[in-house]
Amino acid sequence: MEKPWYHIRRAGELDSPALVIYRSRVAENIRRMVEMAGDPSRLRPHIKTHKTAEGIRMMMDAGVLKFKCATIAEAALLGRTGAPDVLLAYQPHGPKLKRFIEVIRNYPLSGYACLVDNQHSAEMMSVAFAGAGLKVPVYIDLNIGMNRTGIRPGPEVIELYRHCASLPGIQPRGLHAYDGHQRNPDIVQRTVETDRDFAPVLSLQSALGAEGFERPVIVAGGSPSFAVHARHNGRECSPGTCIFWDKGYSDICREQPFEPAAVLITRVVSLPTDTRICLDLGHKAVAAENELGRRVYFPEAPELVPVGQSEEHLVMEAPTGHPYCPGDLLYGIPYHICPTVALYDKLVVVEDGEAIGFWEVAARHRW
Repeated sequence: MEKPWYHIRRAGELDSPALVIYRSRVAENIRRMVEMAGDPSRLRPHIKTHKTAEGIRMMMDAGVLKFKCATIAEAALLGRTGAPDVLLAYQPHGPKLKRFIEVIRNYPLSGYACLVDNQHSAEMMSVAFAGAGLKVPVYIDLNIGMNRTGIRPGPEVIELYRHCASLPGIQPRGLHAYDGHQRNPDIVQRTVETDRDFAPVLSLQSALGAEGFERPVIVAGGSPSFAVHARHNGRECSPGTCIFWDKGYSDICREQPFEPAAVLITRVVSLPTDTRICLDLGHKAVAAENELGRRVYFPEAPELVPVGQSEEHLVMEAPTGHPYCPGDLLYGIPYHICPTVALYDKLVVVEDGEAIGFWEVAARHRW
């Protein structure tokens, strides 16, 4: 019987918990991402999922030259790795604004931009960037239903765009529209809802062009809406999770061709009762924001039911007469890979069934 794709030879030599990535699957996911977009120039992938120099280089080798990030550490990593075009998808304030200026100065071969969604922040950035002798492109952050950051599409956006154009130190370049709320598992309905919410963005682009501005660049969507935005030219697509994929998006986005490329390794550490097994996979080893039953999926042990989790332990209910013993190793696919990666300093890299080394999760560090 053929072993599952994620099995590793001499896996018992690996300490646990560990997060393992399968390089050939990562490469194939990147290839499929480019194929879906039709051209790598249409891509601006978010690096928040992998946070690694190696992941950035693999994308650059595939022709991807534009990137998105959320933290100053990620922005600096992109600069160190030589990424030519970087959008900090965040509105920096206070010390973060000062640190962003340091990054821009430290990596002059990388072009940096950031988000803005109000005049007060635009004026603060203007003073800071102009005082540093910089002129930084900014994208107006639009709220098209996520209700997290951004300004609602409408006349206020045009007014803010005009105001940014009048200020020293910043230069409006385009519009940023993230629609992470689009998670309908029915791709037909998700397409309808995504296109509906995105229509005002296209109207704003036309209106700003009519005002005499250079045609604004649109940075659109994330992973769930990638299949929708990829069908339309004239916008940059920003998937992130697709490099590693996970159980959550495998369930929601069945129309997308990506495959899980990251797996957790955990061990049985105790058998507190006849039907309870305890694994070394606590909150510190897998993203814990979902309800208990949607944190990790064990493809070879679907009968196990999670009943409790703490910082270092995951307790599972097992059938009577189960075969598990202390020391047994299990492979699990995380439901949400992005914050899971951020829990690890290093990722174990597997090629052809062998653990061959590590990738440092360099941008998990806030400083």
